[in-house]
Amino acid sequence: MPEATHLPKLKSDPAGPLTIHGLPNKVRTVFERMPHHIREFLGTCPCAGTGVHVWVFNAARRLHRFFPDKDALAQLLQFVTRDCGRTVPWSEISDAIKNSSNSRRGPYPAKQTWAPKWPERNRLLIEQIGLKGPTLADLSALSPVPLSDGTRNTETIIDALFPGNPLLCCGRSSSAFATRPREDWRGSLHARQLIVPSPMSDLTGRRKSDGRESAHTLANTGPREFLVVEFDFKESDDTGKATLDAPLLRSLAAGGVSVADLCAALHQHLAQYAPLAMVVHSGGKSLHGWFFAHGQPDATMLPFMRYAISIGADPATWTRSQFVRMPDGTRDNGKLQRVHFFNPEVLP
Repeated sequence: MPEATHLPKLKSDPAGPLTIHGLPNKVRTVFERMPHHIREFLGTCPCAGTGVHVWVFNAARRLHRFFPDKDALAQLLQFVTRDCGRTVPWSEISDAIKNSSNSRRGPYPAKQTWAPKWPERNRLLIEQIGLKGPTLADLSALSPVPLSDGTRNTETIIDALFPGNPLLCCGRSSSAFATRPREDWRGSLHARQLIVPSPMSDLTGRRKSDGRESAHTLANTGPREFLVVEFDFKESDDTGKATLDAPLLRSLAAGGVSVADLCAALHQHLAQYAPLAMVVHSGGKSLHGWFFAHGQPDATMLPFMRYAISIGADPATWTRSQFVRMPDGTRDNGKLQRVHFFNPEVLP
């Protein structure tokens, strides 16, 4: 496992056993060089209900001067609060880092913007996984539910993914969409290309950009039901210039591994760490893997996403409200967004 991510195995232990040796080297190195009194303080996180929130703020304030890299600071805070008796979500840690920057000690700027930093691609590991397989055809053959090339299973699959009658946000495009009860969509979902992979909490919410009401916002997206991971590799960009992935893709092609085969192998690899419910072809070149995440806090899923990104995933789908491809839906170019793998056994 590359240092980019020390993954908890979500299937067996949602919280993931962490030790100081489970932290990235850069975090562990800074921790070991801290003054003794700071290290002692980091061992005093109170129990849930007795001031964890305030303690996290104070810890962040004390640690700013040791961590120019705020992502590393967040990982340490996540570690030292692991046994407090409740989940300290990534959003709470992020807010503590941002809000405490105004009151921290030391000759540093008073304000900093911060967001999680994603790891660089580990192309050597990507190549190793791609060569190991399986191919896309192999993955399709492994599907617990046989899927016919000529039959659209959109309605059946959506019923399994989102039982009952939850609010779903679906669209023909990123500008033509609506949020409706699931039953109001029945019979028409195959004609849509996009869906938010979690039920919505309300019909509309306010957009962060301008405060206007919209049927598709983060504000009206409910808790994460699925974390969708998208793999997409290109030899050249829109201008025809070779990408950084070009040598990797050429090497794999020489070994008989296509881009689709590589994406399939990466999803099967990730299935070791989280329950893989479905793999959907985009109708273009990418594959979307739907990983069941119900009840898992972001703090638990984040290491998984970081690892996925280190082996080529697009960070965009970390946002809960991000549109992804409708299973067996229709892309705007008319192509089928075929489901290659479907495993309802991982669903409740």
